[in-house]
Amino acid sequence: MKPDLFAALQPAIDAEWMVRVLREMILIRSENPFDEPPREGFREQEMADYLAGRLSDLGAAVEAREVRPGRPNVFGLLKGKQGRTALMLAGHMDTARTDGYADAYTVRIENGRLHGRGSCDMKAALAAYLGVLKALRDAGVRLEGNLIVCGIVDEEYQMLGSKAIGRSGRMADQGIIGEPTRLRVCPANKGRVSTKIITRGRAAHSSVPETGVNAIEKMAKVIQAFGDYNAELLARPGHPLCGQGRFTPGVIRGGVQVNMVPDHCELEVDRRTLPGESQESVYAELHARIRRAAAGDPDFAYEITEPTWLIAPNDISPEEPVVAALRKGYKAIFGHDPGVEAFVAGSDAPYMGFPTVICGPGSIRQAHTTCEFVELEDVFGAARLYLYAALELLGG
Repeated sequence: MKPDLFAALQPAIDAEWMVRVLREMILIRSENPFDEPPREGFREQEMADYLAGRLSDLGAAVEAREVRPGRPNVFGLLKGKQGRTALMLAGHMDTARTDGYADAYTVRIENGRLHGRGSCDMKAALAAYLGVLKALRDAGVRLEGNLIVCGIVDEEYQMLGSKAIGRSGRMADQGIIGEPTRLRVCPANKGRVSTKIITRGRAAHSSVPETGVNAIEKMAKVIQAFGDYNAELLARPGHPLCGQGRFTPGVIRGGVQVNMVPDHCELEVDRRTLPGESQESVYAELHARIRRAAAGDPDFAYEITEPTWLIAPNDISPEEPVVAALRKGYKAIFGHDPGVEAFVAGSDAPYMGFPTVICGPGSIRQAHTTCEFVELEDVFGAARLYLYAALELLGG
């Protein structure tokens, strides 16, 4: 970075413009359709169109790549003078659902907070990315390397958008995803394996239960088998940022009516994984515990289904240039080195195909709530931080 370039560019960051853009994006309903057919309000198409228009207005070359009908990833390329190094600023365009959130799209500002669904998770980061491009355009600065802004589909469910990016080949050298971290720099996060454990029995009338096999009683053995699992996980050596894995039985269903011996019971469990753990290693542990519980019981029958959720952990080196650039920028802007920590939730980062760090405005505590908001100072700080990182990594 040229000396004092960042200081000279900071006044070009247009806070009022970013607030207007963020308001407009929140008003574009883009809730994830999950397993339902995508339709207006429950897809990313309208957000993608808006983002593409803004990117084009700011001088980026825009490309949309459809992942599913009505659900395109959007890329805006600001080509550098040399173009050898590329930084991608990426974020998802879908939001959580709004069930029970009566004023989800009543966008308002109170006490320095902008409220509305998607405000912190994660349209605030998209607004900050656009703020960086506007600052560069308004100041007439052209970077040496390529800067890419990307809007991704389906983060809230199956990560279809980021998986498509990873399959398409290495699109950038380094990446930032602005999930809400309160601008903390997070090169790692836990993954998730959720699945259903099903016990099978034999139905019978409850007046003669000995003629059947009670699947709920078998499931009781399964639950007991995992009673000390978290203690075991906590006793294992942990990841330096993510700590230890966790296990939670979350949902149980079984039986048809009270006077029938149930022939089916299912338990949905959630296992938070560390970098280095996989679906296969988790399933091996689940099977081992259940088989020990079933030993000596000839009527015990069970299965473990395919994952209901499967999210990979992220783990890039704290020495990656993008991590160093964000830490350096944070110190220049806020006066101290924030260090590194783990992001507490899953993200698109592990699927991108290049080292990607999590760092963004807002708090994960507001994500998916019925009172979602973002501190506007976080949004402005994010734009400054991303601008610094772009200058540091791409030159100007």
